[in-house]
Amino acid sequence: AEVDLDAADENATLSVDGWLADLLDGLPDERLTEVTEPDTFVGELRPYQRRALGWMGFLRRLGLGGCLADDMGLGKTPTTLAHLVNCVGERPALVVCPLSVVHNWEAEAARFTPHLRTLIVHGPDRPRDDRLVAEIAGHDLAITTYGTLSREVDALGRVDWEVVVCDEAQFVKNHRTKAARAVRALNSRQLMALTGTPIENRLTELWAILDAANPGMLGGVTWFRDTFANPIENRNDEVALEALQRLTGPFLLRRTKADRSLVPDLPDKVEQHHFATLTREQAGLYKAVVDDFLAEMERTDSSGDGGGSGGGSEGMARRGLVLATLTRLKQICNHPLHFLSAGDGATSSRSGAAGKLTKRSGKLERFDELIEELLDAGEQALIFTQYREMGLLLARHLYEQREMEVPFLHGGVTKKKRDQMVARFQAGEGAPLQLVSLKAGGTGLNLTAASRVIHYDRWWNPAVEDQATDRAWRIGQKSTVFVHKLVCQGTLEERIDALLTEKRALADSVVGSGETWLTEMSTDELRDLLVLDANAVVSE
Repeated sequence: AEVDLDAADENATLSVDGWLADLLDGLPDERLTEVTEPDTFVGELRPYQRRALGWMGFLRRLGLGGCLADDMGLGKTPTTLAHLVNCVGERPALVVCPLSVVHNWEAEAARFTPHLRTLIVHGPDRPRDDRLVAEIAGHDLAITTYGTLSREVDALGRVDWEVVVCDEAQFVKNHRTKAARAVRALNSRQLMALTGTPIENRLTELWAILDAANPGMLGGVTWFRDTFANPIENRNDEVALEALQRLTGPFLLRRTKADRSLVPDLPDKVEQHHFATLTREQAGLYKAVVDDFLAEMERTDSSGDGGGSGGGSEGMARRGLVLATLTRLKQICNHPLHFLSAGDGATSSRSGAAGKLTKRSGKLERFDELIEELLDAGEQALIFTQYREMGLLLARHLYEQREMEVPFLHGGVTKKKRDQMVARFQAGEGAPLQLVSLKAGGTGLNLTAASRVIHYDRWWNPAVEDQATDRAWRIGQKSTVFVHKLVCQGTLEERIDALLTEKRALADSVVGSGETWLTEMSTDELRDLLVLDANAVVSE
């Protein structure tokens, strides 16, 4: 039945009995039944994830949707993938998410559910209309963005989906947007919303998310605003709050990492990758550097070096060229301005003369999203970069965007100043963020006030990164430490990260120190490592 989203029904009541009455009593986490992940799921869920898996399946059997609102870092994606394995069969599943996390879903699906036939519905070369519908029929899981869904809603609306997953569901918190209307136009047996922030500003955002999952469950938006939002927001009405909690409880499951009673088995350190796409400016610079490098390598190889590192001055020149190119490409992945102004001192300026920072780096955009989440959660974080220039750029950016004075601890800071920075951060004084150069922060620091660690760029020796992370993850740390690693999709950053992940057990012997192991690759191996994937460039 059609539901008037804006209809005000002042006399609306809920008459329930039987299983629905039991359902509306609420399902606290400790009462949920753990369900073991399916046999084809590669990995092992934690107990609290298994409880969420059981809850999702319970709602699905009743033909109902819900919102998994676990805190960031508690593994909503693998939990949901396990649920999708239990669901897909004759009908496929659809994941709708922001562009910035499409690759996360693709990578996690390949890791945990490699048997699922996955289709990415995004980009200029995607199939459209009838071809899109036919293509989906040959897959188990489709992944698309909110923007693409809005443009392809006619075709995607013709598919009978088993489950639709709306990741970062705050994107549908306004029911009047194109994205929200497109989500409501989909035909599925169940809609599951995922978000770490079900309410960012107003209670009506929660209404929009839950109404997308179960249309009409909370009445029209006007009735909801009059019955719940206004009394709670304006008068702190405890009766209305209790009624809302009772009504939404069964369909909203939220656990936070701070509640150790609910997740007592949570590991002390959780690592996450956050993928970013390059801007067109970054991609142009990246391609130019790679083209120049390969042309020089071909000249070197044709002169008799043979494609290996060689010996003597020729071998040293080759290794120097490889390392210099790696540095340039990593600078471009960080930010065009890091590459263009590296070493000239201009990056320390706040005046803007050093060049515009915003809208030029996909990684910086992803960084901003991550910082927003961390600050909203009221947490402290360490931000590591191996480059002094990039640290200065990040300090400038945080000041310009947030008027936040973030201290930067690097090799040029005196011991007295360094000790003052550490003491202020540990005491919770000043900014909740601390910038640290990887080498300066590798040893000798105790920064346990931070429960988050961000590696803005990567040092391709896991031991070095782990030493930096251990500034927060050490004796005296009372909270789970979440480690966030930013990686540019389709670039050398992603390929080297994958290589290290595959060989983590042998990392010390494979990697050696720093990045010198990469200089021993042949020219063909380096070409495969460095050449830019066309899908790495932002197109929305």
